[in-house]
Amino acid sequence: MTVIKDKLITLNDDEFIVTRTDTRGNIIYCNRSFLKISGYREKELLGQPHNINRHPEMPRIIFKMMWERIQAGNEFCAYIKSRCRDGSYFWGFSNITPCHSPSGELVGYQSVRRHPRTEALDVVIPLYDELLKSEQQAGLERAMEASQKLLQSKLEAQRTDYDQFILSL
Repeated sequence: MTVIKDKLITLNDDEFIVTRTDTRGNIIYCNRSFLKISGYREKELLGQPHNINRHPEMPRIIFKMMWERIQAGNEFCAYIKSRCRDGSYFWGFSNITPCHSPSGELVGYQSVRRHPRTEALDVVIPLYDELLKSEQQAGLERAMEASQKLLQSKLEAQRTDYDQFILSL
């Protein structure tokens, strides 16, 4: 397979990517849109950690916040840059929610991604670049602390919180 870097693949405006994981984040379902855009076959994904397509340019703090929120039973929204099997990438506006059994037991998580607004990416990409740089400069042990502090200071400067900021884009 030829590895393609820096090639953006885009979702159609009416297309949704849906994935489901178990409580540990291992993929148990993925729809055809996800298979098409990611370039993986279903059998390559099922049972694998969802971060199989994590793009290295995504700040780790975003995923830390995601796990904190969804494990507490709340939804989480974020713009996520994902890597395809061939090295190309795509952006999605993601809504991640906990999934429960009929008896109320947590059984996993569902992510629904759609085409992001260009204007939102114009804000998110520079922010993520700054967060990623702060993580790299702080080193592995202090990466999360550094990017969380930077993100919090940016949100405070805009007099908003994370949810209001993301949903306003």
